[in-house]
Amino acid sequence: MSKRSRKETANDVAANVSGDVAASSWGRLGETSWGTTFGAVFMLALCPLMSNWFLASCTNHSCNMWAIPKELLKDPIATLKANAPGWDPAAARIYLTWLTIQAVMYVVVPGSIAHGQRTPAGHLLPYRVNGLLVYALTHIGFVLGAYAGLWELTIIADHWPGLFLCANIAGYGLTTFCYIKAHLFPTHADDRKFTGSIIYDYFMGIEFNPRFGLFDFKLFFNGRPGIVAWTLIDISFAAAQHKRYGYVTNSMVLCTLLHALYVVDFFYNESWYLRTIDIAHDHMGFYLAWGDLVWLPLMYTLQCQYLYYNPVVMPTWAVVAVASLGGVGYYIFRGTNAQKDIVRLADGKCDIWGKPAQFIRAHYRTSDGKQHQSILITSGWWGLARQVNYLGDLMISLAECLCCGFGPNALLGYFYIIYMAILLGHRIARSDARCRAKYGKYWEEYCARVPYKMIPGIY
Repeated sequence: MSKRSRKETANDVAANVSGDVAASSWGRLGETSWGTTFGAVFMLALCPLMSNWFLASCTNHSCNMWAIPKELLKDPIATLKANAPGWDPAAARIYLTWLTIQAVMYVVVPGSIAHGQRTPAGHLLPYRVNGLLVYALTHIGFVLGAYAGLWELTIIADHWPGLFLCANIAGYGLTTFCYIKAHLFPTHADDRKFTGSIIYDYFMGIEFNPRFGLFDFKLFFNGRPGIVAWTLIDISFAAAQHKRYGYVTNSMVLCTLLHALYVVDFFYNESWYLRTIDIAHDHMGFYLAWGDLVWLPLMYTLQCQYLYYNPVVMPTWAVVAVASLGGVGYYIFRGTNAQKDIVRLADGKCDIWGKPAQFIRAHYRTSDGKQHQSILITSGWWGLARQVNYLGDLMISLAECLCCGFGPNALLGYFYIIYMAILLGHRIARSDARCRAKYGKYWEEYCARVPYKMIPGIY
């Protein structure tokens, strides 16, 4: 998906005198209003329609976003029929094989065991971390299979609409299964959240960590069929560009490399990902299940899809400028997250930028009544802004979109940066509400020391 978009904020609950807060106050939203229910209905309807609109715009109209709306005004029924993805038996076989291979590799490929953050109920769960090796083996196998004549590198691009339809079936199926599982046989019943709204619970999820043994649904479905596929899709559309035009543009190569940098970093630091919002705070509902299987592989690869239909040859200065923007963004993104890990692993007993780390030792409670502590860093990168890592994320996203140039249909290629800006802005608000409820007076002190949210001196 970043991946992350991926939602309502937790309730603000004031801390008591000691600054401790009950776990029920900092988990996912525990009750809903008509507004949150309406928002869930809106997103359940909007996301599938928007994703199909973007797919059909590329496939049938060379990524012209306005062609379908104009046709709808003339003949709605015919337009819907012409732009709906059709059933593709070959795509169904490919997709089922893909999910099966990724599931088997998740279980059998060697890797380490890492632990995520403590859940609101106090559980500290182990995760199988083997993503980097799975990613490498998958890509090597994909290329070698094409070289051996078992398939063409264009196989994904050739069956793209059919794969999209299969992904939707899988996304809705997984969402429904997780909803039923949460009611009938949850993994950790004390970490479930019921709001009383069937629609909202279906959208945002009930169960926190649905799993069978070490097979964790959230880590697998986001980190395997979704993110592993990201650069496979890029490679396939690059191969399709070569097949169609006889060459691969430098913009396609640069965009694929920027995507690969982000994805490889994700898998290299997979144990770090266990402490991000998707794993540590979100429940498993439509938002993650459908988002991981449909939204992420379709919407995050829009730039390379656009470049297949609209080749862009960038001047050398533009390649250097865009690559530099992405590189600086990655430096900020990786530097901030690495700094946080170093300080927390050293329990604050380390230097940041040549000076002793400054931090607040915050205390909180889980629903089992136990007290825990965490570190809120107030120096280095994290002294500049509370979510300064998101600034690097946005710079990388903008660099990827700039590869699409400024042609007449390029707006679709810039959807990703628009989406990421909205997503990360929303996440900042959610994170603030959740941390304010979790840490109480410690969070108030942290905000006083670090007043900016994402962009130092500005926002």
